[in-house]
Amino acid sequence: MERRIRVLIAKPGLNSHDRGAKVVARALRDAGMEVIYTGLRQTPEQIVE
Repeated sequence: MERRIRVLIAKPGLNSHDRGAKVVARALRDAGMEVIYTGLRQTPEQIVE
C-alpha cells in the first residue's frame, strides 16, 4: 500500500484572507494528498505544534 503525501498548509499572521489557502488545499486533496490546514492567524509556534 502506497503512503499518501502529507502537506501542511498554514496561514500565519493577522490577515484573515484564507481563500487562496483553501483553494490550494482542495486541489491537493483532489490530487490524492493528505492536507492538514491549521486555520487562520497562527503563530509560527502554533504551526509547529
